Amino acid sequence: MEREQHELYEYARKRIKQKKGLYFHFVLLFLVSLFIFVSTKIFNFSPNSNWYIWFITVWLFLFILHFIKVYITDRFMNKNWEREQIDRLVALQQKKIAELEAQITEEAIKQE
Repeated sequence: MEREQHELYEYARKRIKQKKGLYFHFVLLFLVSLFIFVSTKIFNFSPNSNWYIWFITVWLFLFILHFIKVYITDRFMNKNWEREQIDRLVALQQKKIAELEAQITEEAIKQE
């Protein structure tokens, strides 16, 4: 029971760390975007270019990918999913080995 509790604790700690990183990413995106917009529009940092729109758009796309990873992909593909996949693959391999052993035994009986 102790091991299961430790695994649950580690999983919860990992998820909290992921969410904290996502929130930090969002705040950083918001503040930097605001700074770039203000410096471009109000202080005429770069008056003839809309480079900041592309920069913010690309960064927003990366944030969306980060969001999908944290809230969709990692939520469903956790340790339990990983264990189920490993168990399924091991069962398939054992079935294949059993079939090959049966074929070898069958061929050996035919040759005798």
